[in-house]
Amino acid sequence: MTQSVEVTGRRLAGKCCFITGAASGLGKAMATAFAAEGAQIAVADRDVEAGRAVAATIGNGFFISLDVTDETQWTVALGAAVRAMGRLDVLVNNAGVVASRSIEDTTLDEWRFVNSVNVEGTFLGCKHAIPHLRASGGGAIINISSVAGITAAPMMAAYSASKGAVRALTKTVAIELARKGDQIRCNSIHPVFFQTPMLDSMVATVRDPDRFRSGLQGTVPLGRFGQPEEVAAMALYLASDEAKFVTGAEFAIDGGFTAA
Repeated sequence: MTQSVEVTGRRLAGKCCFITGAASGLGKAMATAFAAEGAQIAVADRDVEAGRAVAATIGNGFFISLDVTDETQWTVALGAAVRAMGRLDVLVNNAGVVASRSIEDTTLDEWRFVNSVNVEGTFLGCKHAIPHLRASGGGAIINISSVAGITAAPMMAAYSASKGAVRALTKTVAIELARKGDQIRCNSIHPVFFQTPMLDSMVATVRDPDRFRSGLQGTVPLGRFGQPEEVAAMALYLASDEAKFVTGAEFAIDGGFTAA
């Protein structure tokens, strides 16, 4: 049984945040948690209807349409967000896709699509958010990777490679910015199997969904799927001033998966 994090309404008071893939799953949970702690939220996603619904629900947020693979859309979206909020303090690169295939079965088009969203989208977010974060005097970049970026992930060749790239990119960005004297922190979060639409889409492709779900849960030492709110709690810490001495780090939130 999971426990919710205490909401104080103060941990992100005054901070302006931009979250990609925020229309559902982990992104929605992070937008909700950040808003509850006093932040303004730019809810960025390709899903206009769901994104607008999230922005309306959290209260102090607004929707911005964004395809993270499009560099022009990134510059336009970040510019619009900064004009609306007045500044940028936190970027969360959360948008991602998955393809469940072996290396031999993965097509080049699938490989390129997964990496364009997961890697190039994260690269473009970091690249174009940094000047805005610097103008605000510093801030935080949080990149959502995966345990598949740390350990082997059979039947997920493109996804694993993309999340490993996010892990390495995060550390590179963190050190580059630290050496420049920028007070911009960059860290990555590595979830295992979480109860999200992405997991549901994976399960829907197999012949025996119940057996597949049970098998996935069996690989997690704590014996269950994670809940989106648990990733949101980790992201909330990294976005807050509580983590102002934390950069270039990776945070596995995986029920013991990478330790087993």
